[in-house]
Amino acid sequence: MMRPLSFTFILFLLSGCSVNPYKTTNKVYRKQARAYAHVISQAPLTTGADSVPAAPYWVGTVNFNLRKPNFVIIHHTAQNSCPQTLQTFTVTPTQVSAHYVICKDGTVHHMLNDYLRAWQAGVSKWGNITDVNSISVGIELDNNGFEPFPDLQINSLLHLLARLKAAYNIPAANFIAHGDIAPTRRNDPNSRFPWKELADKGFGLWYTDTTGISVPDGFSSLTALRLIGYDIRDSSAAAQAFKRHFEQDTIRSWGKPEEKILYSLYREYE
Repeated sequence: MMRPLSFTFILFLLSGCSVNPYKTTNKVYRKQARAYAHVISQAPLTTGADSVPAAPYWVGTVNFNLRKPNFVIIHHTAQNSCPQTLQTFTVTPTQVSAHYVICKDGTVHHMLNDYLRAWQAGVSKWGNITDVNSISVGIELDNNGFEPFPDLQINSLLHLLARLKAAYNIPAANFIAHGDIAPTRRNDPNSRFPWKELADKGFGLWYTDTTGISVPDGFSSLTALRLIGYDIRDSSAAAQAFKRHFEQDTIRSWGKPEEKILYSLYREYE
C-alpha cells in the first residue's frame, strides 16, 4: 500500500522541483550577517591609550538606530544575462556586489540588506562624498550596456525606488547614475535609460522647458557641474556624464542647449 504524499512534498512538486542554485552562498551570507550582528552587539572598548585614562565602566546610549542609505545608485550590469550577474556577485574573486539586481522580465533579486555596505560604487565622488558605498543602495539592471531597458524592468525599478524613497526618506536629487559619480570610468546606465520618466515620479531631478531661458553672462558651466555634484577634475568626462544623463546623448560636444539645461538645474541648487 502506497503511503500518502506529504504536504511539503506536494508543494515541492507544484513548484517545479526547483532547487536554489545559491543555497551554498546563501549560507555564507547568513554566516557573515551573524558575525556582523555579533560585532555591533559588543560593548565598546573602555581601555585607555597612552596618557588617556580608561573609563571606569561602559555607558551605552539608549538613543540610536541603524545607519540608513541616503543615495540610490543605478547601474547597468554590462553582462549578458541575470544568471551571469548573480554568479558574478556570489563569487569572492570579483569583489563586487549590489543590493538589488533587476532582470529584463522584471524579477527583482534582493541580494543584500539595505543597511549593509555593498561594493558597487567603486572609486567615485559626488560633491564632497568620496565613500559613496557607505551611504548608498546599489541597483543593477540586467543590460549589456547597448540595449534599451524593457518596460517590465523599468516598472519593477519604479516600484523598488518608491519603496526605498519612502523607507529611508531619500531626497529626489539623490537618485543618480554610476556614470555620474564615476565619469572617467563608467557610463552606466547607458544613454537609453529613461531618466525623465524617473524624475517625473520623484526619482532624480529634471530641467524645465529651456525655450525661454537666457543664460546670464559669466555663467560658469564647470562651477554649475561641481555644485550639482559632478567631479570636475576631468571636465570633459563630467560634461559627457551630464549629457548622457540629461540628454541621452553620447556625442562629445558642448554648446548653448547644454548650457541652458545646466543653468536650469543649477538654479535648483542656488
